[in-house]
Amino acid sequence: MRKFLAAIDQGTTSTRAILFDTKGNIKFISQFEFKQYFPKNGWVEHNPNEIWLTTLKALKNIISKASKLKGNIISIGITNQRETTILWNKKTGRPIYNAIVWQDRRTQKYCEELKNRNYENRFRKKTGLFIDPYFSATKIKWILENVKESKKLLKSNNLLFGTVDTFLIWKLTNGKKHLTEATNASRTMLFNINNNKWDEEILKKLNISKNILPEVKNSADNFGFTNKKIVGKEIPITAVLGDQQAAAVGQACFEKGSIKSTYGTGAFVIMNTGSKKIYSKNKLLTTICYRLNGKNTYALEGSIFIAGAGIQWLRDKLKLINNAYETEKIAKSKNNNDDVYVVPAFSGMGAPYWRPDARGLITGLTRNSDWKNLVRAVVESVAYQSYDLFNSMRKDGLKPKFVKVDGGMVANNWFSQFLSDIINLNVTRPKILETTALGVAFFAGYQVGQFKSLNEIKLKWKKDRVFSPKLNKSSRIQLLNGWKSAVNRTLLK
Repeated sequence: MRKFLAAIDQGTTSTRAILFDTKGNIKFISQFEFKQYFPKNGWVEHNPNEIWLTTLKALKNIISKASKLKGNIISIGITNQRETTILWNKKTGRPIYNAIVWQDRRTQKYCEELKNRNYENRFRKKTGLFIDPYFSATKIKWILENVKESKKLLKSNNLLFGTVDTFLIWKLTNGKKHLTEATNASRTMLFNINNNKWDEEILKKLNISKNILPEVKNSADNFGFTNKKIVGKEIPITAVLGDQQAAAVGQACFEKGSIKSTYGTGAFVIMNTGSKKIYSKNKLLTTICYRLNGKNTYALEGSIFIAGAGIQWLRDKLKLINNAYETEKIAKSKNNNDDVYVVPAFSGMGAPYWRPDARGLITGLTRNSDWKNLVRAVVESVAYQSYDLFNSMRKDGLKPKFVKVDGGMVANNWFSQFLSDIINLNVTRPKILETTALGVAFFAGYQVGQFKSLNEIKLKWKKDRVFSPKLNKSSRIQLLNGWKSAVNRTLLK
C-alpha cells in the first residue's frame, strides 16, 4: 500500500487537513471555514466546538481519500494558531468559554498593570516574550476570574487548559492525552525557555494553577493515537508545531540565520538562531523554533497581527472585493499609491511597537482617491510592516541576506515583488505554499522513521520563483517615510 502523511492545519479562519505523499507532494486538501466572533471592541473569539467539528470533518475526508488512493496514513502532524486559549471540563470535554483568540485585546489593562509593577524584564528573560494580551497567560487569567464554572472545576481538579493543539489532541484521543509541545508552550508566557519547564514564579504571580497545564513534549514525539470510534481509524499523532514554527520547518530553515516569513491572517518573520537565544534590543521576540530529542533550536520572531485579515476586512466589511485574488489586478491598476496609507492596527500593533491600544488609520485621502487606492494601501501595508521587522533585525546587528516566503498572500505576484522592493531583499517563493502543513507533516514522518535526518527533509524543498528588488533607493525611502508618518499618527495618544 502507498504511504501518506497527514497534516491538520488549524488556522485562525479555517481548518484544513492535507494529505501528502512521502515526497512532500500534496495529494488532497479538505478545508472548512468557521465563524469569527467579536463580542466587544477588541475581543476576538472562536467556538471551540466549531474548531473541533471542522477538524474532524476535514480529517475524515483525507482519510477517505487516502483509502481511495489505495494508501495508508502512517502518521498525523498537528499545526495550529498558537496563543489562542481554551479551558474545558476534564470529565465532559466541554469548553467552559469560547476560545480567546491570539488577536484578542481584552487583557490590555491587566498587561499594563504587570508592566507598571516592573515584571516585564523578568518575564522576558524567562519566556523570551514581552507582556502583551497577545499571549495565552493573561487570557487564562481572564477566564479564571470571569467564568464562574472555572472555580468549581479548579476545586475538584477537573479544569484543563490548552492551546488549540492540546484541545485537538484531547478530542482526537478521546480524553486520553493532555499534551502540548515546546513551540506552543513557548507562546503562553508561562513557559521557561531556559529550563523547558512551566515557570513556577510566573504561575504564582498570575495565580494560575499548574494542575491545569498540559505536559510539554518534543515537536516530533509520540502524542497518542486517534480514537477509532471517533475518527474511524487508529493513527499515531507524531508531531505538533505552532503554525509559524511549522512554516519554518516546511521552508527547511534548519541553518542558523535562515529566515522565513509567512503571510496568512497575520504575518510572521522567523529567523533560526540555532542553539543560542538572542534577546533583541528592538522588540523582536525570542522563542523556540523547534525541539528535537530534548534540545531546543531557538528563533527570533517578529509578529504582524493584520496581513491577510486586512484583505478579509476589504472583502467582508467594506465589500470592496469578492476574493483575495482580485487584489493583484487592482493594485496593478494604480501607477502609484497616491500617498494613501492604511495602518491596519485593528488588533493593536505587534512588533516592533507592541501597542495593544493602537487603532487603525487611513491617511492621505483626497478628492482624487478612490476605492482602489484603499485596496492597494491595505496590500502595501503588509510590506511596510515587514520592513519594520527586518529593520529591527538589522538594528540588532543581524544581516538578513534573503527570505523565504509562504502563505496565501504571496501567490500575489505584485505583492511579492513589492515586498522585495520595500525590504530590499531577494524574496524566494517555494513551489508548495502550504509550508505550515508541510513542515508538521515532515516532522510527523521524521518521528516514524520515514525521514532519517533534517537534511533529507531539506532536500525535498523546491523553489518556485525569486523576486529581486527593482525599486530605486529614493522611491523606496519616500514610500517608507510616508509609512512612518502614518504610523506615528496612529501611535499618538
